[in-house]
Amino acid sequence: MRRRVGCRIAISIAAVVCLTYGTAWAQQNWRVPRTADGHPDLQGVWANNSATPMQRPAAFEGKESLTDEELAVYQARAAELHANEQAGNLLGPLLFQQVLEDPNFREFDAGTGNYNSFWLVERELDNRTSLIVDPPNGRIPPVTEEARERRRSQPRPTGGRADSHERRSMLDRCISYGVPNLLAGYNSYFQIFQSADHVVVMQELIHDARVIPIDDSPHLDATVRQLHGDSRGHWDGDTLVVETTNYSRRGAYRGATENVRVIERFTRVAPDIVEYVVTFDDPDTWAQPWTLMIPLKGSEESIFEYACHEGNYAIAGILSGARAEAAAAEQPLPFSQFSALTKEKWQ
Repeated sequence: MRRRVGCRIAISIAAVVCLTYGTAWAQQNWRVPRTADGHPDLQGVWANNSATPMQRPAAFEGKESLTDEELAVYQARAAELHANEQAGNLLGPLLFQQVLEDPNFREFDAGTGNYNSFWLVERELDNRTSLIVDPPNGRIPPVTEEARERRRSQPRPTGGRADSHERRSMLDRCISYGVPNLLAGYNSYFQIFQSADHVVVMQELIHDARVIPIDDSPHLDATVRQLHGDSRGHWDGDTLVVETTNYSRRGAYRGATENVRVIERFTRVAPDIVEYVVTFDDPDTWAQPWTLMIPLKGSEESIFEYACHEGNYAIAGILSGARAEAAAAEQPLPFSQFSALTKEKWQ
């Protein structure tokens, strides 16, 4: 959980109308600082707090950017949501869904509380209607017939999610949010360290750190698979290019196969902006590669420790509570028995 003192979600109007990635935030007559070995200096803390949805909403079909007037309307709507303590979940793309009054909006966890402005840092909304810049329609390409068949043929799990801690997601168990992590507004800070032949990208969420060689060394053998894949980097002019392959089945992104190839490009285009461009390429899953661009903004704050105790200590409570509910639904229990049941440890 990330909590910054006195912070509220703020939607800023970016003075950006022409938004083709690679030039949108570039400052003219500005020179990128360099490290002692001559490479562009990407070091520092960078934040992904964009409120722009990854995929273009149906309401904006064929519309790549908003006018400043339209953006001002959405800003006013966002301010209303922030002022309302009963507002729905504002995490990730859900803020924009509510701003648009999308009928498909669904609460994340209305029963126990939402991720409202109390939990989240400042969010930023520019004129773009999607983070995806390719395909031009701003949508993830259709999946292939092979991918549909793969999903249909997957064995369906038996039993319930409360049968074992292994049935819970890696998110619930605080193992990983995946690489790349594209969640915005919640622990969405990254710190970059550089040496002459390595770059480290450390993300605040679940404190994952990737140590990336910047040399001509080959990827690991194809038989070696890792949750976060195997990353190798090189410089393309002033852009750091990182290619990640060798994902394990559980680490592949958005239903891709373990053969997915992820290309990340980090380009510092202003003192406080790194343009972060990510391309996903998996012919076995999508009809074509697709690319998104996120402006990472510099931060003077430090990375905080991500103590995800909900997953480390509360899994027992999640499982035993679910079992207690299931038992109570079958036959009402006296309070004394119900209390004892909720203390059960998972087996």
